[in-house]
Amino acid sequence: MAPLLVYNGQIFCKDLGLIDDIKCMEMFFNTDLTIPINQIILLLLLSTLALLFGKIKIALIINYIFTLTWGYVFNRDKLLVADFEFPEVFTVLYFLFGIGVILIASFAFLFHRD
Repeated sequence: MAPLLVYNGQIFCKDLGLIDDIKCMEMFFNTDLTIPINQIILLLLLSTLALLFGKIKIALIINYIFTLTWGYVFNRDKLLVADFEFPEVFTVLYFLFGIGVILIASFAFLFHRD
């Protein structure tokens, strides 16, 4: 599919020119994403409990952790290409970066008051 560009509120395709909303939504209709129902239930349960107890920041971190994990698991074949020499190093760096973001966010949440 050709890249889409937005100019003055209208959507353009590099190859086709101006396109309508149906063609624009085609990418979303043709995308398959399978997430196990038990993980979705766990995410909803943990997020709901955190929000019920008024812990909005914890709910954000929970959602980030699930997104980080799903982003790795469902894109592993694209992230770890066959010619990459050290896929274990990439995996460790990916999750260390994610943990670093969580730690920075947690630190910022400690000092930011609503």
